[in-house]
Amino acid sequence: MAFLTTDYKENKSNDYGVLPTGNYEMIIKSTQERATQSGAESLQLDLIVRNDLDGVPELAETNKKYHNRHVFMDNWKRKATGQYDMQGFQYILDAIGVPEGTQINSIDDFLSVLTGKVAKVFVKKGKNEYNGDVTDINQVAPWNFSKSDYPQSNHQFKEATQTNSADPFANNGQAVSVSDEDLPF
Repeated sequence: MAFLTTDYKENKSNDYGVLPTGNYEMIIKSTQERATQSGAESLQLDLIVRNDLDGVPELAETNKKYHNRHVFMDNWKRKATGQYDMQGFQYILDAIGVPEGTQINSIDDFLSVLTGKVAKVFVKKGKNEYNGDVTDINQVAPWNFSKSDYPQSNHQFKEATQTNSADPFANNGQAVSVSDEDLPF
């Protein structure tokens, strides 16, 4: 009896390029404030194509085909004002179902409100040029968020979201004290 008989009909392409332009049901996995080396600040959303909607025929070419894929969306502070575009955030808050008139007191509260929420998001395939190199990218604008057609989420995250004590970035940029005894030199 043979150890293995070749059978390629189940082979699938694992193309991890950018997502095709379209509407995707997504979950906001995480949010964070970031800064570039030059000091430009942004609020970044890590959006994941939901994996709990594979059985929905209307989503066969989007969610079923691309579930668990990440799209990162940066909301940059305006150079002229040094502030975020608050009107842009209104689209996201409306899409995730935050009631009209809700006060959000801090950026940390805002980030907390977004995390784990679902929305329908229009993702556009675009081009980015940097130092003469042109690459495909995904682009999401705040006004491209709308209420999910499937507000109950049963999305299963592939990776653990708990903080790992062995993770060197687990302190979220907070200072860590190191004694001379901890150093190898």
